Amino acid sequence: MTVVPLTRMENEAKDNRRIFESESTNWARIAAAGSLVAGGILLLTGNRRAGLLTAASGTALALLDQQETVKEWWNALPGYIENVQQVLGQVEETVAEVAAQRERLHRILNK
Repeated sequence: MTVVPLTRMENEAKDNRRIFESESTNWARIAAAGSLVAGGILLLTGNRRAGLLTAASGTALALLDQQETVKEWWNALPGYIENVQQVLGQVEETVAEVAAQRERLHRILNK
């Protein structure tokens, strides 16, 4: 008859729990993916309201699952908005220059 020390069994049980916890299934991610797929299928089959509602709930679940990513995007958003404002300002200046040149050309041709 062999005797196994109890501390060894406790350590093995702790190791097994750690392995199980690291391999646990992410149910929120699965639910989000399933909701998004179901919403897409409902939209394709013509059930717009049900499809939009299902897709919106899937999106909400995905956002809850990826909170750190959403936080990073939220913090980066002001920089993107500033870049878009700069581009729109440049477009506005270009349109104003083209309008001024069009007006000059119109005056020259009407003389």
